[in-house]
Order: sequence, then structure tokens, then C-alpha cells
Amino acid sequence: MVNTMDKKYICGLKQSDFQTTVDHKKTDLFILSNTHGNEVAITNYGGAVVALMIPDRNGVKANIIQGHDNIQDVMSSPEPFLSTLIGRYGNRICKGKFKLHGKEYQLGINNGPNHLHGGPTGFHARVWDAQMMNEQTLVLHYVSAYGEEGYSGELKTTVMYTFTNDNELVIEYLATTNKKTIINLTHHGFFSLSGIGTPTPSIENMMCEINANYYIPIDENSIPTGEILKVDNTPFDFRTPKTIGQDIGADHEQIKYGAGYDHCFVLNKEEEDELSFAARITDPASGRVMEVYTTEPGVQIYTDNWATGYKGQFGATFPKRSAICIEAQHFPDSPNHTYFPSVVLEPNMQYKQKTVYKFSVAD
Repeated sequence: MVNTMDKKYICGLKQSDFQTTVDHKKTDLFILSNTHGNEVAITNYGGAVVALMIPDRNGVKANIIQGHDNIQDVMSSPEPFLSTLIGRYGNRICKGKFKLHGKEYQLGINNGPNHLHGGPTGFHARVWDAQMMNEQTLVLHYVSAYGEEGYSGELKTTVMYTFTNDNELVIEYLATTNKKTIINLTHHGFFSLSGIGTPTPSIENMMCEINANYYIPIDENSIPTGEILKVDNTPFDFRTPKTIGQDIGADHEQIKYGAGYDHCFVLNKEEEDELSFAARITDPASGRVMEVYTTEPGVQIYTDNWATGYKGQFGATFPKRSAICIEAQHFPDSPNHTYFPSVVLEPNMQYKQKTVYKFSVAD
């Protein structure tokens, strides 16, 4: 489908700039809009959210998620996971190895010695079948073949994006398999609540609250040590709001291993799988607030520690620590830690998770 007349959107993106063919499947741009005239722009290549137009305290709308303005740049981004869907397994698996039924599986290696975010051709690099249900809902489908990136089982996945009139971006995940496998889907949004720019401002002065009494420490290769530690008296205590930058340079082994924050926080939950509050980010400069709710047991907090200042949408640049990622998920390397919540999906089961990003303005 090629548009000869591009509709004008407040995000400034053109649908035709996202239309091409990849592996015999067509890519496109889909715009969700609510009754306030706010927009979410999504491409079916990797399910990437390429724009999220949200007003500040003065009602001025800006794009608060990092992305690109055409499909070629999305596909060749220096950050391959830039605001994309992640699968089959979000986060790292040690040396790309795990066992099911006594059989060892070897996954693709793409992060030092480890498998990261589903591998080099994971869900972020696939063209999804897309269907606009209405102005506020987009449904994406993808069938991951048996053996893709080394995983067992054929995995049928559906992801539904909904942009509500309460300025909530709701992401719902469903999946089934025909053979026992592992799964851990997430979304890797790179959020810049001040709005993207040249350069995009630092996140270090933003206030952060995380509903977690515990976090998961990592080794020098960013793999969990197997411990689950209290956040008390560490840089990882965000139970009372503090700036992201307050302890990001602390003389602490874990901060050094992550080059900042790149850790999974164990969310406080009264019931397993309940949709509950995970985190809140407040930008004092713009007044924008983002709250995250999820059914997942954890959130990976990543403070954009490795960005290089590369160019994104409309000439904006994305330097180090210009975004925060709050990736709702199960724990890293769970298949190799039996006491972590299970990520195994059986043929008679349905994988189902939900994450909500709610945007507002501080009082």
C-alpha cells in the first residue's frame, strides 16, 4: 500500500516514509489518536513506537519517545531496540543457553557472550501483520517459527496497543506455542519526558519512584548472580522519589557493572499477576509525569548508558542518559535460575501480560 497523499499528523511523520517491503511483507505507519488530539505513531516493523505526542504543563505537545522518521533509519538504527517490541525473551540469557526437558538449547549471541532481547533477528527486527481496530487500537500478529533464533516451538504472538482517552498507552501481550518453550515479552520504550531535541535533554534531574523492596544484582557480564537483594542503603532504593542522577555515579559495584542503572527491580505485589503500580517518572522541566503499571513481576530500569549522540527523528540527537527505559518483564536469565518466576510456556497454556504507561501533568 502506497500513499499518494499523506495525511498530516501533529507528530509530523509521513506514512509513505514508512512503507516498504521486507522479506515479502509490507511495512507501514499507524497513528493512534485520542479525544484530546494526542498521538501515538507505531510501525509494524518491530512494533516500534516512533512518536508519542503528549502535552506539557502549558499544553504544548512534544514527542517524548525516541525514534526515527523513516523505515530505513528504523531498520538500521544504531540502537536496534529503540522503542521496539522485544521477544522471544526480553533481557539476557547467559551464554544463550538453557535447558528444557533435559535438552540444552543454544540461542543466538548478540551481547558479549550472551543472548539479549531475543537475538539479532528477534521480534524487534520482524515485520508484524497489523490491523487497525479503531482510531485508538492497533493489533499486531507474528508467528515465530520453530527454531527461530534457536528457540523451541512455534510461537504465535499477538500484541495490542491501545491509546486511551486518559492518555494511557496500554500494551497487551498474548501468545501460544505448539511445543514447550520459554517466553518473556516486553517493550523497550526510550522515554524522554522533556521532549526529544538537539540534543535531547538529560534524564538525570527527573524524579523517579520504583515500587520495589528488592533488586537483582548482576555480574560483570550483566547476568544475575542469583541473589535477590534488599534495596535498603543502596543506590537502588527508589521507594521514596529521588532524582535519577542522585546516585547514578555512586562508588558501588553494581552501578559500575551497569555503567549506571541497567538492573531488574522486583516489584512489590500483593497478588501474582495483578496489574499494579511499578514506577513513576516526573520531569520538573515540563511537568510531564509517566506512571507504569504492569502484571509482570519485575521492571528493568535502563538509563541509556551507552548512547552515543546518534541522530534520530527530524535531526534530534540522543546522547548518553537522554532516555529512561522501564521494561516490564520477568527476570533476566530466568531459565537458568529455578527459583525465579517461571518463563516456561506449555502447549496447553496461554501467555498473557499487560503493561500500562499513563501520562499526565504534575499538580
